[in-house]
Amino acid sequence: MDGDIFSSIGSTAQVDGKVLQTFQKSFGQVQHILDQNRVLINEINQNHESKIPDNLSRNVGLIRELNNNIRRVVDLYADLSSSVTKSVDVSSEADSGGSFKSNGKASQKRIRSG
Repeated sequence: MDGDIFSSIGSTAQVDGKVLQTFQKSFGQVQHILDQNRVLINEINQNHESKIPDNLSRNVGLIRELNNNIRRVVDLYADLSSSVTKSVDVSSEADSGGSFKSNGKASQKRIRSG
């Protein structure tokens, strides 16, 4: 019985390490994109204030790039949320004594009440 407890703890620690690694990678990517957005916004503002037609038309492409960056950040946060949800599900399986198969999936399903 003690072996089951320790194997559950080991599985949880391994999952937590993976989640932490995913967090760090995702937040690094998000921070990089947000830094790019800051530069884009500054350039867009300067172009707008200049009122020079070429600069104003350049803003169209810059705003598209900014929108795409925002979509990427949203996607990264959605992926992160999914990873956390999976981690919580796996951790709660380990805490409840569910055993894990070699593919990392719990052999028991959680029963959710109503």
